[in-house]
Amino acid sequence: MSKTDNYRIYAIGDIHGCLDPLQEIQARILADLQANPHDKPLVVYLGDYMDRGPENRAVIDNLIAAKSASLPARFLLGNHDRFISLFLESPTSLHKRSIHWLNPGTGGEKTLESYGVMNATEADAEVMRDLFEAAIPDAHRSFLNECEFSIHIGGYFFAHAGVRPGIRLHDQEFYDLIWIREPFLSSNQDFGAIVVHGHSPVKKVENHGNRIAVDTGAVFGGTLSCLVLEGDNQWVLHASGRAECPVIA
Repeated sequence: MSKTDNYRIYAIGDIHGCLDPLQEIQARILADLQANPHDKPLVVYLGDYMDRGPENRAVIDNLIAAKSASLPARFLLGNHDRFISLFLESPTSLHKRSIHWLNPGTGGEKTLESYGVMNATEADAEVMRDLFEAAIPDAHRSFLNECEFSIHIGGYFFAHAGVRPGIRLHDQEFYDLIWIREPFLSSNQDFGAIVVHGHSPVKKVENHGNRIAVDTGAVFGGTLSCLVLEGDNQWVLHASGRAECPVIA
């Protein structure tokens, strides 16, 4: 069995409401499959579909369509995606950094705006929750509720944020899977599989050997990246085609 269990896996980084880059990446994947057919393709979306960007609702519509398309796809939950259910359940609660979802630094107001709830502020959180609850389609809530916390395929483990060193992959807590940075990012240990993750933005896809970081800051003026994995091969899918993704020395 190959390192990817005979799949060709396309892993897409954090989208954050950036519809045009998402559609461009999806078109690149289809073009790559047309040029290089494969009988077991799989697209893995690494989470953080929502917040900060302008077209959050349209991104979820796109992903719901991708879920039912002929090209197989699986969807991870990101910490920003988790905010949706948390806000609907408890609109005045703060997340772990003591910042509300509707604080501009978190970006929740951009999500509400995409659903037609304008000028959302933390001061009016309960009113905003009621308006948002009326505006968000049941299909969108169902999609987010059905997202996975992790995916383990062959020698790769996919999680939005990463894993906690020293804990076996099947024992990882969901909070770490969607939130962790340190001590994961600085760890040189073998996690039991190569961890493919987003969450912590980098300028370009970084292959550290034990982990590969795929969030290249699309919503911050960077690009939306796609990692291609097939057997022992690792590439980044650019507009011009595939480029090798070597381990950083």
